[in-house]
Amino acid sequence: MAFRTLMFATLLAFTLVAPPAVAAPQGTLSIAKARTQPLGTVVTVSGTVTTPSGAFESSFFDKGFGLQDGSAGIYISTADNLGANPGRRAKVTGTLRDSFGFLILVPTEVDLGRTGPQVHARWSATKAVGEKSEGLLLRVAGKITQGPLNDLPYGYKFWISDGSGEVQIFVNTQTGIDVSTLKLGQVVLATGLSGQFETHYEVLPRSPKDLMVFG
Repeated sequence: MAFRTLMFATLLAFTLVAPPAVAAPQGTLSIAKARTQPLGTVVTVSGTVTTPSGAFESSFFDKGFGLQDGSAGIYISTADNLGANPGRRAKVTGTLRDSFGFLILVPTEVDLGRTGPQVHARWSATKAVGEKSEGLLLRVAGKITQGPLNDLPYGYKFWISDGSGEVQIFVNTQTGIDVSTLKLGQVVLATGLSGQFETHYEVLPRSPKDLMVFG
């Protein structure tokens, strides 16, 4: 969107005036449980990195990463690139914040562990991408119904549908994904983080490997 820069530029100011953090529930929570806590709550979660640090910097304006356990996923918003790559274990303590509809965890402590098996993306119908899937690594497939549209400097966006309804695919500039050959009617298999910007739900591919085009 044309005003994406302005909106995200206000995020730091929002963080400064956000309500003070409330007491953390005892112990490490599942990510699903953490996601049910009020904004401003300090939580500790652990899981496996799904999205590499900084992959979405052009539109998120941070260098964070995706984290997922067996219950759910969440985006960890960091100012610095911590070098978190898919498959690496991480334990994070931070404060739950809202970033224009997208639930994020702003950490005070990140403990990166060993690298192990990567998280397998969950298949989803295009229409099902929404609040319940937010933060998860998803895989969707469908025909291109709109776009791609130039949304630089943030990236490019297009929409696909498997017949159940459209979902937006947002390609950040850091991913190196070439959308110049995409056209209406092509079938696309897309893997990425299930995200949200205001009222728009989207799937955000992480690298060229996350986008396969047929036809």
